[in-house]
Amino acid sequence: MERFVRQQNVAHFEKLLASADDPTTRRTLEVLLASARRALALLDSAERGADVTPVELQRRAAADAPSAREQLRADFEASPHPYMLLDPGPGLPIVDVNDAYAAATLIVRDEVVGKSLFEVFPDNPADPAADGVSNLFASLKAVALTGEPHAMAIQRYDIRTPDGDFVERHWLPINRPIHDSRGRLVLLLHHVEDVTEPAKAASAAKNA
Repeated sequence: MERFVRQQNVAHFEKLLASADDPTTRRTLEVLLASARRALALLDSAERGADVTPVELQRRAAADAPSAREQLRADFEASPHPYMLLDPGPGLPIVDVNDAYAAATLIVRDEVVGKSLFEVFPDNPADPAADGVSNLFASLKAVALTGEPHAMAIQRYDIRTPDGDFVERHWLPINRPIHDSRGRLVLLLHHVEDVTEPAKAASAAKNA
């Protein structure tokens, strides 16, 4: 029932936004829609993860995740590019991050492994229109369902500092499926490029 209500909220605000002309009304509806989409994404990620079909859940239960992860280990560890491995199951637990990812996102590697993705990386509560959580979840779900990589558009997704404050960040994310030797989905690989400075420069030029 809770999922149905949240789905209806999203559909309701999408419909209202499509017919709204007043800028103030549109801004209010955009905030409400962002909140509704976030709530639905958090519910689905916690209860189902990115693997949402019974067939995929059965296949993944028999999959060989340790072997697939071991094959990735050398490149994953040595890469200067930020990478994060996720379990596609309920909660989207963080399996590992490399040192580049930890540095880029201001986290401590050993402290986040095993935690839910959106527990570690929530939306900035000071930005009611933030859509990082819902957009990232949609991308991860698409990867799990299609078995194909998904390149997201530039995404603002603020990150939390060790002091608990949020700092503005813009990213170019790519999500990929990792399969075992029999083609079963075992992990999701999340790669980001920090494009904060060019994104902010482009925004400043646009608003000048």
